[in-house]
Amino acid sequence: MAALRAGAADQPVVILDHPQLGENIGFAARAMLNCGLVHLRIVKPRGGWPNDRATAAAAGATSVLEAARIANGLGAATADLTRLYATTARPRDMRKPVLTPRAAATEIIAAVAGGGRVGILFGRERTGLGNDDVSRADAIIEVPLNPEFPSLNLAQAVLLVAYEWRLAAMGKANPASRMGGRGGTPATQGEIAGLFAHLEGELDAVGFFWPEEKAPRMRRNLRTMFLRAGLTDQDVRTLRGVVKALAGGRKGRGSLGKSKSSGKGSRTKGRSGPGN
Repeated sequence: MAALRAGAADQPVVILDHPQLGENIGFAARAMLNCGLVHLRIVKPRGGWPNDRATAAAAGATSVLEAARIANGLGAATADLTRLYATTARPRDMRKPVLTPRAAATEIIAAVAGGGRVGILFGRERTGLGNDDVSRADAIIEVPLNPEFPSLNLAQAVLLVAYEWRLAAMGKANPASRMGGRGGTPATQGEIAGLFAHLEGELDAVGFFWPEEKAPRMRRNLRTMFLRAGLTDQDVRTLRGVVKALAGGRKGRGSLGKSKSSGKGSRTKGRSGPGN
C-alpha cells in the first residue's frame, strides 16, 4: 500500500459527502482499492470516525480508510482541487457538461497529466448531492442506467466510476484535444471559492440578488458560469482585481483610470472608444 500511494500522484481523489452508514464507507474503500485508487476524503461521516463498521466492511482495504482525510465541510475537502466532478442521477437546472464515467475518465487522466488535482464527489446514500454541492463541480458524471430505476448504492457508484478510470489509465488514454497557449496553473476549488465569496459579497451590497426567493439559483448560475471557463490561478487574481476596482470606484475609494483634471490618460480630439 505504501508503494501504491507513493506512485499515486496521477490519481483522482474520491470524496464521500456526509456518508450515513459505516458499512458503505468500507465497501466504497474496497471498491477503490479493487481499481487501484487510494486517495479518500470523507465529509462529516454520520457515525463518527474511526468507524468499526467501515473497517469490517472494507475486507482488507483498511489501509485506504486509515489514510483517509476527514473534513468538516465540502469546501475544506475540495479546496486544493483544480477540477471537480459530481456524480448524480437527477436532472439539474445547471448548464454543466454531463459525462458518462468512461468519458469522464478520459478527461480526468488528461487533467492530471496537465498538472491538475482532480476530485470525484459522491453524495449521501438517501438523498445524494444537493444543488449547492453540484454547483461546485466543473462537470457531472451520470451513469446511463435504466431511467425507471437509476438508483445505485454508494459503493456501486464508486466502483463504476473507479473501474472506468482504471480501464482508461491502463490504456493510457490520450486526450483528443488540449488547450493551446501558455495558460497557467488551474485554479483550485479554494481559490475559486474565494473569488465567489468576494464577487457575491459585492453583489449583495448593491442588492443584485433580488428577488430573495431567486437568490440561491442566481448564485448557483454565477458559479456555474465561471466554472465553465476553466479558470487558472492568474484568471482568479485578475477577476478579483476587477471586482475590487469596480467596488472601490463605486464606493468612492478610487477610480478606474487617471482623472481628467490631471491631464493624464484623458481622451483627445473627441475620441470616445477603445481602438479609435
